[in-house]
Amino acid sequence: MPEKRSIPICPAAEFPPGERRIIETEDGRSIGVFNVHGKYYALRNYCPHAGAELCRGVVTGMNEPSGVGEFRWVREGEILRCPWHGWEFDILTGRSVFSPNQVRVATYETAVESFEAGVDEVGMVVVRV
Repeated sequence: MPEKRSIPICPAAEFPPGERRIIETEDGRSIGVFNVHGKYYALRNYCPHAGAELCRGVVTGMNEPSGVGEFRWVREGEILRCPWHGWEFDILTGRSVFSPNQVRVATYETAVESFEAGVDEVGMVVVRV
């Protein structure tokens, strides 16, 4: 298996929680990178249902199963809703909310790396593909 390469996204200081970036790789993949509560996650920008640009969808939360007449909103900022038909995916794992063991999108490793001294004290957010 070929060694993964790091694709720089932006300095971590310029990528606050709740933000996203969408990049295109040299081999034609579109990848969405999300800062969720200070941690970085990357998903393929392709909905398995109908091919929409998934990572352009709304980032939201979800209702947790609860008692009758009771609603608990949880996981704010961790759920990505497809802009075409509303399919929802867990940004942290790439798994769908409705069928997590069968429907998912590709995920990619992320990291914060230091490339050059003095560029940014916090480092550069990268995706490894």
